[in-house]
Amino acid sequence: MQFGIIAAGEGSRLVEEGSALPKPLVSLCGTPMIGRLLKLYANAGASSVSIIIKASMPEVKDYVESLGPELGMEVRAELRHTPSSMHTFFELMQLMRPEGRFVVSTVDTVFRPEEFMRYVEAFRSVPESVDGLMGVTDFIDDEKPLYVEADSNLNITAFSDSPAPGSRFVSGGLYGLSPKAIDVLGTCLAEGMARMRNFQRALLDARLRLKAFPMGKIIDVDHLADLRRAQELLIS
Repeated sequence: MQFGIIAAGEGSRLVEEGSALPKPLVSLCGTPMIGRLLKLYANAGASSVSIIIKASMPEVKDYVESLGPELGMEVRAELRHTPSSMHTFFELMQLMRPEGRFVVSTVDTVFRPEEFMRYVEAFRSVPESVDGLMGVTDFIDDEKPLYVEADSNLNITAFSDSPAPGSRFVSGGLYGLSPKAIDVLGTCLAEGMARMRNFQRALLDARLRLKAFPMGKIIDVDHLADLRRAQELLIS
């Protein structure tokens, strides 16, 4: 199984609130966010990790490449300027070139380590008929959440911008997919789509079977207040 990180966001709201560091290097419980994620990947058995980093953040690339030997894994990091999250995902796929299942997280998604380990083990054990396992949470605190509708067996039936009756989950920014998803991604870009949520909808339209994996509380770090909540989550 391959692993990847999307780290090409602006982090503009953190900067506006006084953060002097690139978003991936903002400290979370004493460790840069991206470093913490790399350590989680290493603990989950990753031998290599691919990362797309915002072009204006070469110090992030230097940091992750220096951390690789310490963690005993290869870190492939590239600087890119991309117009949208979906384009960043596409660039990551070109760097990763997955031939089997892969796991991708956004750099600012914070979850408990034990929940991530449960997720990885679950994805390794799901049958081949499952094309994706999406990390979800019932903690809804995002500015623009993507609601995830699922049946009683956690098969995802829809992604929506507003809650439908009985909606329990929102997307947690953690994507486990099979290579089938890459063909769908190419079609989305060819049709001018740009947002990851539209890509996820397209996966369902292409009849890929996606399952939701509840992971307890997940914090999306966009503001300094989110950072404090994320630290509280990790030390609780």
